[in-house]
Order: sequence, then structure tokens, then C-alpha cells
Amino acid sequence: MAYTVAVMGATGAVGREMIETLEQRAFPVAELRLLASGRSEGRSLVFRGKRSPVEVLDEKSFEGVDVVLASAGASISERFAPVAAAAGAVVIDNTSFFRMMEDVPLVVPEVNADRVADCFKAKEHPRIIANPNCSTIQMVVALAPIHRAVGIKRLVISTYQAASGAGAPAVDEMMEQVRGLLEGDSYDDFECKVFAHPIAYNVLPHIDVFLENEYTKEEMKMVNETRKILEDDSIGITATTVRVPVVRGHSESVNVETRKPLSVEDCRRLIAEAPGCVLVDDVSKNEYPLAIYADGRDETFVGRIRKDESIENGLNLWIVSDNLRKGAALNAVQIAELLIERGLIGKESGKQSLAGSRGPC
Repeated sequence: MAYTVAVMGATGAVGREMIETLEQRAFPVAELRLLASGRSEGRSLVFRGKRSPVEVLDEKSFEGVDVVLASAGASISERFAPVAAAAGAVVIDNTSFFRMMEDVPLVVPEVNADRVADCFKAKEHPRIIANPNCSTIQMVVALAPIHRAVGIKRLVISTYQAASGAGAPAVDEMMEQVRGLLEGDSYDDFECKVFAHPIAYNVLPHIDVFLENEYTKEEMKMVNETRKILEDDSIGITATTVRVPVVRGHSESVNVETRKPLSVEDCRRLIAEAPGCVLVDDVSKNEYPLAIYADGRDETFVGRIRKDESIENGLNLWIVSDNLRKGAALNAVQIAELLIERGLIGKESGKQSLAGSRGPC
């Protein structure tokens, strides 16, 4: 069986990655609808060797659609995700809008796959599944086996996030600044449109807006989303998220305090056996995860696992993944694959899934 798939925000960095991921994983697409704003009218994108036109997104875009992969911005998802769901599609939303809503499942397939079916039980936001924040996804893939084995008491997180996490214009801004500096420009010559300060050869401890508690929205996303995915509000979490002059690939230093003892050797074994994880941890050979090696890869890479000698049950991990792949497009496509595996999408399966809950949406 093949399915009608719509990509909302198709011309953006994540949207294009979604299209590529669908093709690379041979997702059973009968029809692909590429949806974007009026600014993209007249454009086309390649899928399976053929050019497909980009359609202007409107309320009629979802007729006959089975699954929507959405990455067009929170305000667009707020408006159109319920429209798509009412038309019978399941919406996998990559924006932040629905993530913390109580009846919307926040899913990382390697961690909480069983939650996908919850979208059919929701009273307020049926047929919507939220894709977590990119930096949260890669971290929980690595932390979930540890949490299941010994419990996690506290996390201290520092991220080093690539410019592409802020979109294609952010990468363009960074590269323009790099070229300018090489040609003799000074930092005073740059007009910063995406970032608050120049990003070239610089480090910015500022991702998203600052909140009243003086943490950024990105930092609080990691705190709240991690607790929701791991289903444990008792975990103490603090985060500092940092933008670095890297094109693709987020890196994270994560200090983990466990509830029960866990040796470095056992931690390495858990990571090596965890779905979606690759252990890269041999400092005698200078082997540890690097953003340049994660670029274009599906896996989450984990290394530099070592004892935190300052506390009794502490470990340090270095976690790296491609933010546009596992951090966005791949995770969304994996959720869609789960829906197929469990018979939850398609005209007949959708009706059956809703039976006995609240009726057709």
C-alpha cells in the first residue's frame, strides 16, 4: 500500500531534508504534495528523479492526504495542522507549537514508540504528533537506555549547535561573514540579520529568545521536552544552549547523575546496544564523535563516556548528531513509518483507530 504524503514548508531546509529522507528510505509514497507559502509559487523540487511543483498552502491542500510532515513555522502549524487533521490526515509537526500540549504525543521512535497511537485518543488535538526539538531528540536517544537501566536524577546540559539549526539564511549569514573576514572586513562591517552578533569564528550563548527566568526558550525546550519524553518530571535538568560556527551537526556535553550506580563500561554497553546510537569512544586513538562525521548520517554518535569524579553516581557523555536528519526530518519520517507498521494510517485504518474514542475528526 502506498500513501499520499504532504510536506508543509517543503522549500525550507528541513522540508527539503524531509523529501530527501522519504526518497532515501523508500517510503511508500503514492503522491507527494509539496506545500509552501505564496513566495514559493512557481518553484519545483525533485523527488525520485522527477520535478514536482510546489503548491501554495491553503485550507484545501489536505484532501485525500494520509500523512503531513510539517515544518513551516509554529504559526503556520497552529493554523493548518488542525485543518489537515480534520481532513483525515495524521500530522507530524516539527515546530514547537504542539510539543508541550498534554494530549499531543511527543515522540522519538527509539524511545517512546508506543505513544504514536495516543494521537487518535486526543480530545483537543486529535491526529497530531509532535516532533521534539533537534537538540532534545539526539540527547534522549542516548539517555533513554540509561534511564531505563538505573534512572536519571539530574542532567547538566551544554550544547554546541550548528548554524543550520536556525535555517538556511543563518548558514548564508555565517558563510558571508567568513568570506568577509578572509577578505579583510571587520566585525563592525557586518549587518546581523539572523543572529544577534556575528557568528563567524565566534560562539553565541543565545539560541531563541530570552525568557523571564533568563534562560532561553531553547534551553527550556530541552528541560521540558526531556521530562515529557522520558515520562519523569522528577529529573532535575539545567541547560545552556550555544550556537557555534558549524554548518551541520549539533554537539552536546551532558553530565548525568544516575539514581543507581552505573559503571563506564556498562554505560558504553548500553549505548552500543541502543537503537539509533553508535558508540565512538576510544581516546587512545583520538576517536570520539565529531560533527563533520555526523553530517548526512542518521545515527546519534556517543563518546567521551567517563566518570564524573565530583559526585557518587555521575557520568559525562559527548553526543553528536545531524540536526537536520535525526534532529528533524528523519525523526518525522520514522514516526510516519511507525504509523504504517502499526496500521494507523490510511483510510480504513484511520477509521478503526478512532472507533470507540471520539468518532471521526
